[in-house]
Amino acid sequence: MKGRSGLLRRRSRTLTPTGRVLRLRRRITVLFALTSAVGLITMAVLAVHSDGTRWREQLDQSMNGDISWAIGLLETDSEGRLVTSVLVDTMGTSCPPLSVLLTGPRGSGDKEEGLRVAVAPRKPCLTVTSGVVQDAAKAAVRAGDARAFDRRTTKGEPVRVFAMPFYPPDAAAGEHAQGALVTMADASGQRADHRRLAWMVTGGCAVLVLLSAGVGHVLSGRAIRPALTVLGQQEAFLADVAHDLRTPAASLRTLSETGLRGEADRAEVLRRTLRLAEGMGSLVDGLLTRARLMSGTAAITRQPLRLDQLVEAVVEDTETEGHRVEVRVEETVVVADPGLVRRAVGNLLGNALAHGHAPGEPADVRVTVTKDGAVTVDDAGPGLPPEVAGALFERFRSGSGSTGLGLSIASWVAHAHGGSLTAESGEPREGGAGGAGGGARFVLRLPTGG
Repeated sequence: MKGRSGLLRRRSRTLTPTGRVLRLRRRITVLFALTSAVGLITMAVLAVHSDGTRWREQLDQSMNGDISWAIGLLETDSEGRLVTSVLVDTMGTSCPPLSVLLTGPRGSGDKEEGLRVAVAPRKPCLTVTSGVVQDAAKAAVRAGDARAFDRRTTKGEPVRVFAMPFYPPDAAAGEHAQGALVTMADASGQRADHRRLAWMVTGGCAVLVLLSAGVGHVLSGRAIRPALTVLGQQEAFLADVAHDLRTPAASLRTLSETGLRGEADRAEVLRRTLRLAEGMGSLVDGLLTRARLMSGTAAITRQPLRLDQLVEAVVEDTETEGHRVEVRVEETVVVADPGLVRRAVGNLLGNALAHGHAPGEPADVRVTVTKDGAVTVDDAGPGLPPEVAGALFERFRSGSGSTGLGLSIASWVAHAHGGSLTAESGEPREGGAGGAGGGARFVLRLPTGG
């Protein structure tokens, strides 16, 4: 049971949306690296094979010229016997080693039967076993054409063995060869160069595969970044919903239970329930607006807008009973979305009315609109501590126990229009509830139409 629960926990972790996206990134990186590796390895194999073929062909061409010249030095006497004295006296057979092997008499049933060495070097510069020479000659006689092989000397050094058949001067078409000449060349230098090239190509492939894996990792990270952003926004939205609705939902449940038990006046319960429902509706609306702003799906309709008239309308529509709100405006035109700006200004005013006063005292709020497109909301509350002002526009940071969602939305609206929202301590005002503290000042700046 313990092992099964651990397996289920591991599966649940891998099945989270973020985990799936990250797993997809790893798979894309591996696939990118494997694709690059297959291509690079294929090219490397072709390059190494081509180099091996090239140096073998060079040696074969050189030995083919030597043997062709040597065959031209072979003579036949009046009785049809091979004479090799001119070859031995003219060319020499020690370096490169040159061996002449003869087949059995004509008409023999087996072309290879009776192959014997007619000429062999006495002190060859390269020594191989007699079997290597015999095998090379047999292969050339059997094929009726030149043959080359990679072999090793008796000391273990690499050599290239080359054999070519020769025919009598009066040989008819299809007649078997009279014998074969076998020579060899030292291949240690060529093999060393070939091995060096192979290591260089292998190392280069390894570096390029690692580089391609890194590039694939970076590119896949950029590719999945929007998905991770959306997932992060979704998780933040769900966290906001869970955090913000938990308290009013619990309060609504408590009120319902109280009403059912008859422990409170039914009318009062209904009034409190209505206020909670309105607050939850406003909260949900704010959460949806914030989610649209964060995801970039909120359509911003920019148009010339009388900012002073909009602010006056927002103040008139806001419930300010028991509070004092002073409005000072100048005729100002900005280019912005009326709905979003109305929400931002309403959130700033609502924040000042809710938190810009001492407990039990009415709020004293001043709203100012200037021609440079700035809306300033001053309250007479306790002010803003420096450590709070920097993080005030983050969610869950109002400094007074609420979610701070309204200020967060106002900040998003400002930045979406290319403007800004700042918070600072206000200046002391006479008769203000904040006394020497001066309260808080929020300044929303929007681009003007000029």
